[in-house]
This record gives sequence, structure tokens and C-alpha cells, in this order.
Amino acid sequence: MTSILPHIVLDRGTAPAHSIIWLHGLGADGEDFVEVAEMMNLPLPIRFIFPHAPKNPVTINGGFVMRSWYDIAEVDIAARQDAAGIHASQLEIEKFIAHEVSRGIPTENIFLAGFSQGGAVALHTGLRHPGKLAGILALSTYLPLAETLTQEVSLSALKTPIFFGHGKHDPVVPYDLGKMSADKLQQHGFQVEWHEYAMPHSVNIDEIKDIEKWLSARLIF
Repeated sequence: MTSILPHIVLDRGTAPAHSIIWLHGLGADGEDFVEVAEMMNLPLPIRFIFPHAPKNPVTINGGFVMRSWYDIAEVDIAARQDAAGIHASQLEIEKFIAHEVSRGIPTENIFLAGFSQGGAVALHTGLRHPGKLAGILALSTYLPLAETLTQEVSLSALKTPIFFGHGKHDPVVPYDLGKMSADKLQQHGFQVEWHEYAMPHSVNIDEIKDIEKWLSARLIF
């Protein structure tokens, strides 16, 4: 079997028929959203998978080594994007999708989710995955490498629902960048649902409840 990144698995219920691959933000690890997953009351058994990003030097943090899905060179996160790093992470997440398929979870029952940098990778990967996914959760994030989307987009992704959640007071991933990303995807025909909250670069209980409702509507046999 192809090796996959270290990760945490949380099965909610027995014999789950759906999986969520949930990616943490810069400098965090897979533990970051386990508690959020445990809080949600979902109608069907589901498997949560929380990969740990590799440890790499991050330019904006003075080259300090931390868990990161790709490098960030400037405060303006949409400038000088690390295309090689984003593509490398895309390949790692594709391995997790393939692994879930090998365990009997069909692609259309697999969600990608991510916060901040993890959300950017979830979007990048999900929009290019050849098969329709169950959905993409993009939290406090933006669309990376937007200029390549038209050439690389999967037609199946047009049928993949996308939940965008963003804080109106986010100092890390600016609200305007998140909204612009969601609007761009809507203009391209993607099924985008936008949610905004009175919070900084974080999640809050209102967002968790909205995610729970959104997931519950899509957990079907």
C-alpha cells in the first residue's frame, strides 16, 4: 500500500459509510479539529481522518520549522504562492482519498475539509479531483493558485457542494480574500454556500452548528 501521512482516525458510530478528511492550519496538527468533530451530532456513522502536515521551514515565520501544507512567503498570502508545495500536498490528500476508496468508501461519500492553509489545500485538491466528492468544507481560507483553475478543474467538481465559512474580523486570511474566492467559484458555476461570522481567524459555535446542519443534509445512503 502507498504510504500516507501520519494521521488521527475518529470513527463516530460503527461501520461508517462516509469519510471526512480534515486538514489543519499552519503550525497546528491533526488534533486541532478532533474536539469539533466530537461536538457534532450527525445522523449517520462517519469516519473523520485528521492528517498531520509534514514539518517544513516557513519563510514568513523566519524559516522556523513547523507543520505546514506549503510555504508562505509574504503577509499577502495570495502573492508568491508556493505552487510546488501546494501540488505536493494535493498528492498526499489524493492518497487519503484512494485509501478510503480501498476501504469501501465510494468517492461520492468522501468529504474534504480544512481550516486556513488546510482549507486552501482541500479546495485545491477537491476542485481537481476527477470524481465527484460528497462536499468540501473551506473554513477561514481562500482559493490558492486561482489562475490555474480554469485549465485544471474537474468537471465532476462542478457537482461537488462547497461550504465556505469565514470570520468578518479575520486578520490572517482577510475576509475580502475569502469572499472573493467564494464569488469566483460561484461565477464558474460551482455550488457554493457562503457563511460569515462575527469572529477572527477561528471557528465558533454558530459555525460548528452550520457545519453540522450542512453535513447532515449530505449524509445519505
